[in-house]
Amino acid sequence: MNSMGVNTHFLVRHARPLIEPGVCYGQLDVAADADATRVCAQALAGVLPNGITVVCSPLQRCEQLAQVLIGLRADLSYKTDPRLKEMDFGLWEGQRWDAIGAAALDAWAADFRHHRPGGGESVGQFMQRVAAARDELRVGCGTLWITHAGVIRATMLLHGGHQQILHASQWPIDAPGFGCWIQLSTP
Repeated sequence: MNSMGVNTHFLVRHARPLIEPGVCYGQLDVAADADATRVCAQALAGVLPNGITVVCSPLQRCEQLAQVLIGLRADLSYKTDPRLKEMDFGLWEGQRWDAIGAAALDAWAADFRHHRPGGGESVGQFMQRVAAARDELRVGCGTLWITHAGVIRATMLLHGGHQQILHASQWPIDAPGFGCWIQLSTP
């Protein structure tokens, strides 16, 4: 916490993954571009306060960034938390979104909270997982999560007081770009 009593929460999206655009890769464990990871880590190293708690998704595209960051900032260490993984898209993982098909996507949109795309995880389950991590990991002088666009979107919803969403139209479109971040502050 800073001297004003505000807890700062950095939400960092991993660098661009080494996978073809248009592929559903949720929890698929793919590496990130090494040069882009280094650029992100260097930028982060210059803005993070001392003593910040660093937690990352155990997927390699996030751990790569954590490891490079720790190499630049000896005062930091990190731990992984599986609750910071991207949403699980089950059998959709590794498939092109256009190959999944409109009917499957429409079925998900029609029951956005409960439908389990590809047999994976529903948005309701995903939101509960992220909320549990958020509630438990808010400690000390602030936190840095190295994570995924979906987790960041869910955290933004939770920060705004939305514990669950019912319709696909309520899901945020915006998220930080690859290797970028946002800061949320709470009293």
